[in-house]
Amino acid sequence: MNQDRKDFFWPSYVDLMTALFLVMLVLFVLSYKRFQDKQRTNENLIAELKVQVQEKRKLDEIKAALQRLESSYFTYNQRYKRYELNSEVTFAPKSDVLPAAAQGPLVQAGRFLLRQMQSLNKQDNVQYLIVVEGRAAKDLRYPATDPHNLDGPAVRQLSYSRALAVLRLWEQAGLRFPTNLEVVAAGSGFRGAGRYTGAEEAKNKRFIIQIQPKIGSIGK
Repeated sequence: MNQDRKDFFWPSYVDLMTALFLVMLVLFVLSYKRFQDKQRTNENLIAELKVQVQEKRKLDEIKAALQRLESSYFTYNQRYKRYELNSEVTFAPKSDVLPAAAQGPLVQAGRFLLRQMQSLNKQDNVQYLIVVEGRAAKDLRYPATDPHNLDGPAVRQLSYSRALAVLRLWEQAGLRFPTNLEVVAAGSGFRGAGRYTGAEEAKNKRFIIQIQPKIGSIGK
């Protein structure tokens, strides 16, 4: 009888230990997998944090460089978050020919803009879009609904041509913007966001400079 009990005990004991071993093995595998998953999650979070820190550093550098634009040539409009050329350019009616008196200040402003943009770290490979926007000031001698003040394709084309004249003037003056700076002309006529109105209508004769980093190029 005792011999039978012994013969029964040891196989049962071995089966129990084997089962416990398998349970422990499964628990170990599950724990190890969870550890690896957690480690991968932490590594991904660290990588994302590094990218965010890098982007923040670049944006701070860009902001610092743009702040230096505020000078005798440019004024930062806090309300509309844009830079405006300080000099007003008075064109002849329906003409896109830059007045001779305006060309000197515009060239100086372009050179100053170029110097400030060149101060940015080129190794970051960030691309920038510089938009020179031309506008048209309404004639306050006439009502807003008068044909003189109606916005249309002709007015927008004229304001665009005037902005393009600034870019061509800069080219003629030998200003060559780096390949990471895309400079384009735009015209908004009597429209566009952030127009001056009332007694400040004449300020719409100023050219607006919009400088934006191309978001897709940050962090590359």
